[in-house]
Amino acid sequence: MRVVAADQLDANTAQTPGMDRKAAINFARVGAQKLWAGTVHIHPDAKTGAHHHGPLESVIFIVKGRARMRWGERLEFTAEAGPGDFIYVPPYVPHQEINASADEVLECVLVRSDGEAVAVNLDIEPAEPPQTVRWIDAIHRD
Repeated sequence: MRVVAADQLDANTAQTPGMDRKAAINFARVGAQKLWAGTVHIHPDAKTGAHHHGPLESVIFIVKGRARMRWGERLEFTAEAGPGDFIYVPPYVPHQEINASADEVLECVLVRSDGEAVAVNLDIEPAEPPQTVRWIDAIHRD
């Protein structure tokens, strides 16, 4: 068992322009074999670089602010999430996080399916305008 205090998060992890990731739980810090967890802050009005996380699955929990996610081979899809919402990012899916607020930091908790961080930054020209895609699953229908 290990508690990692908020002031002990480690910024020495894979980074993507426009955001600050900090690790709380990973192999190096606590010996986690199948899990990486930490925080991400995205600056007001910022758009991160396009990236994916290789074979890892990711879950983003929005703590504060409004996230606009773009994804797809040309970042052609978009959806938004707010405080209390979860975002699932499948393996190898190119995506871009956007802070939809011009004056508030977007604060999130991030969990990945491996003890090591993987961030593969991509050189993708976004499609404009992005296509809005509704999140529909067994719970959320038309």
